Amino acid sequence: MSEPSSFSDANRYEQACDQAIAMCDGNLRSTIKALIMANEYLETELEQLQASVSDDHALGRIPRTKSSSA
Repeated sequence: MSEPSSFSDANRYEQACDQAIAMCDGNLRSTIKALIMANEYLETELEQLQASVSDDHALGRIPRTKSSSA
């Protein structure tokens, strides 16, 4: 279960929303489309990074470490 956001987090998100809307000249539909596009881009970047790390492990470029569990 996640912790509730603090007031400062909520305020930061409100400011980020206002900024995103302002960047799209107040057009909410354009703002949502821009955010969806940014999210898709970040998801693609993450998938590429995960594949790269996986390939590096498979090729032995990154040594596997033992997890330290006590």
